[in-house]
Parts: sequence; structure tokens; C-alpha cells
Amino acid sequence: MKSTKSLCPECLEVIDASIVEENGKIVLEKKCNKHGIFRDIYWSSAAHFKRFEKYLHNGDGVTNPQFPTDGNCPHSCGLCPSHKTTTILANIDVTNRCNLSCPVCFANASSSGYLYEPSMEQLRDMMCRLRDEKPVPCPAIQFAGGEPTMREDIVNIIRMATEFGFIQIQIATNGIKLAKSRELCRDLLKAGLHTVYLQFDGVTGEPYKINRGYNALPLKLKAIENCRAEGLNSVCLVPTLAKGVNDHQVGDIIRFAAGNVDTVKGVNFQPISFAGRINKKERFEKRITLSDLIDLIGEQTGGNIEADDFYPVPFIVPISHFINANELTPNVEFTVHPHCGTGTYLYVENDRMIPITRFIDVEGLIEHVQELANSDKWMGRSISKIKRIGSLVSALPKYVDLSKAPKSVDVKKLFIDVLREGTGDSVKEFHRHTLFLGAMHFMDLYNMDIERIQRCGVHYATPDGRIIPFCTYNTIHRAEVERKFSMPLIRAR
Repeated sequence: MKSTKSLCPECLEVIDASIVEENGKIVLEKKCNKHGIFRDIYWSSAAHFKRFEKYLHNGDGVTNPQFPTDGNCPHSCGLCPSHKTTTILANIDVTNRCNLSCPVCFANASSSGYLYEPSMEQLRDMMCRLRDEKPVPCPAIQFAGGEPTMREDIVNIIRMATEFGFIQIQIATNGIKLAKSRELCRDLLKAGLHTVYLQFDGVTGEPYKINRGYNALPLKLKAIENCRAEGLNSVCLVPTLAKGVNDHQVGDIIRFAAGNVDTVKGVNFQPISFAGRINKKERFEKRITLSDLIDLIGEQTGGNIEADDFYPVPFIVPISHFINANELTPNVEFTVHPHCGTGTYLYVENDRMIPITRFIDVEGLIEHVQELANSDKWMGRSISKIKRIGSLVSALPKYVDLSKAPKSVDVKKLFIDVLREGTGDSVKEFHRHTLFLGAMHFMDLYNMDIERIQRCGVHYATPDGRIIPFCTYNTIHRAEVERKFSMPLIRAR
């Protein structure tokens, strides 16, 4: 079907790989001359795979890469000119300490034997490098770990990110400290935190006992309650999805989020990736792909939300083109690989969840937006902007079915404001009325596709001056970086 490059899971050498269709599924197969043949499920539905693939967009990457020449991808990540997408979301691990010991985690000081905790000066340098990216400064940052709230200076770290001008600041947290302290929630909000990326594996205790070692659900609920009480009203639930653990609770998690939409603004499912060695039989039995997930959502919501309501991340690239044409300045383009992630938006009205695809012809509208962005018939910045917006307003009735739209919001005005402004208050207003539903399937050594790596938009900043794509950082580079900038736990104490 197509050729790509991958890694041998044993020796990490770059090897040839093929992505082929087999019995309605998409399989990645590769051969290492030393360690033999490896096969894994790439996507469980060839039909979903092909529908997403047509939205592939080429980005231009960064114009000031850390490595000025193409490197030995993915071993010399930096970024280099081979990379085709700017940093859309940056991760910075502020510690590898944690107040849990989860079996599914890849970052834990107690098991590694050393403490990784960048200094404030190192954190400042990393943030500065991200904001210095050209042509578009990195707009969004997430502090992770370990457990970022284990740092006593986490509020100061959030404040520093605010001073650097990141327009989206979030922490990835297990929620334990937020559950125990409303004051911490309040201080984080005042410092500039926008979103709590909350580990959330299900609506009963069982998934937590398997994934986390104990029933953490009461703490999750208390963390959400404390965020609500202090006005920290952008919580995104992040379930680590595993077969036989919580795949039967996908619909219940979505309904829980919709029932708390005043504070919970999104659910971002993360199908589990396999750290370490695992045999082929176990992988095929336990692997959950994005296509599995969107089918599960359809089944467990009674068809209220269906697979066709989901689109890959680069589907929205024309919106960036439209904003760029109006502003004549570069804007973030979501040119990640179409098989990396997916999403949709739901309007929550009373007890109804209404995907926007039910009342907006999103494909037709996006095509129209791209045509307007490409149009060269308007000259002059201010006139062109007015005419583009005017043309869009005139065309909207063709794409929006108001008879099926929620009655509690002016859908046309909301969409026009987002396209007119691009960021800021209009986007906040859009999210106030909607629930984001998405998923990101991070790769492991068995299903690694280097073409996806070169289009990654979620990167790690590291203390040695590099910016590294998410999947290669966690499979190849994490241990090296942490050891280089760590101290033994005995000394750390």
C-alpha cells in the first residue's frame, strides 16, 4: 500500500517498513536483518484510515531549526529541516517525582533511581527557545512529569509561562494535590493556568485499581469539584484507554463530561502505547487504535456520536490559511499527520449531546473557507479582510442547518467570530458552549512510523537545547536526557 521507515524494537536501527491493507485492517510490517520480522496493527479499520488520509497537509516546519541540516531521523531530533510541522503544543517535564506508582507510566523517579528536575533557569531557557521559534512562536505549553504539582514552585513556573506570552498553559496531573487543596487551584488560576489535563480512567473504581493501583475516582471527583469552586473551569479528562480495563466505559466517560460541561471542557482519549518488550500475540490482543475508539464511541452512545463525526487534526488547516490571509502574518497550522489524532465538538444542551457535524456541513464549509483563503481577486489588506468575511457570512446559510442547531447559541455568529479573530475571546466563547471530544494515539517501538514523527506537532523541550517530537522522546530520548540532567535519589534527598 505504501512504504515508510520505522525502528527495530530491539536494536533501534532505522529499517524499511510497509503499511498494507489486510482483512479490512491496516498493518505495519517491517524487517530487521538482525532481529527478524515485526508486524502490528496500525489502524483497525482500513475505511477510517483512508478517509483520514485524504486530509494530509504539508507544513513548512520551523525556519530557525536547532539543527541546520537534516539529521539522522529520529535519533538526532532537534528539530531539523526534515520536520514539517511547527511546535503546536510543547511539553516540559518539570520533575520525574510522583505521588503515585502507576503500572502504565513511563516516567517515575522511584523506579529510575534518579531525580530529574530542571532548575528555574533551565525552564526559562526552554520557554524562551519555544517562543523564539519562527515563523510562529510556540503558542501552547503543558507542564508534565512525573507529577508537576510535586514541585513547590509550580505556581511560579506557571507565572513564568504567562510572562512569556503562551496563549494556552496547562498541567498534566493526576489531580491528587488539586483534590487536597482549593488554595492550590486558586493560586494556579491566578498565575495564569488555563487548563487542567486530568488523568481520568473511568467512572467506577475498577479501572483505577488496574491502571493506578487503587481506587482514585473519589480524588478525581474532588479535584474537579475544587477546580469548579475556584473558577478553574477548563478541565480536560485524559483516559489512558486499554482493552479489558476501561474500553467498556468510553460512553460513560463522555456522558460524565457532558454532565459537568461547566468545568469539564474536553475528553482526550489516549490509547495505550506499549513500553518495553511485548510479544506479537499480546500486542494484537491488546492494541486499541483510533478507529477502534471512534467505533466504540458510536456503540456506547447509541449512535448519538458516530465515527463520521470525527475528523483528523489537519482537517482544520484551511481555517489557519483563512486567518493568515486576513492578518498577513503567520499563524499556527495544524499540519500533523492525519493518523496521529482525531476530534470533534459537541454542543451540550440540557441532556443532549449534539455533534457539530449534525447541523454544519463541515466539509463543505472548510472547502469554502480554503477557497476564500486562496482567492487573489481582493487587493489591499483591510478591504480583503472585510470582503472575505462578508463572503463567508453570505455563504453560511448554505452550510448551517439552523433547524438542527442548538437553540441556546448563535452558531453563525460564533463561527464567524472565530474566523475573524482566530484566537482570544472568540475561541473562548466557542469553547464555553462546546465539549471537545478527541484522541491522540502516541506510537511505541512496534508501530513507529517515521513519516508521522516528521509531522508531529507535540514536542518536548529539553535542557540541552533540543525540541523533540513526543513519540521519539518517550521511546528513544527520555532516558538519555533525564540521566544527563539528573542526580541520584540519595544525593537529592
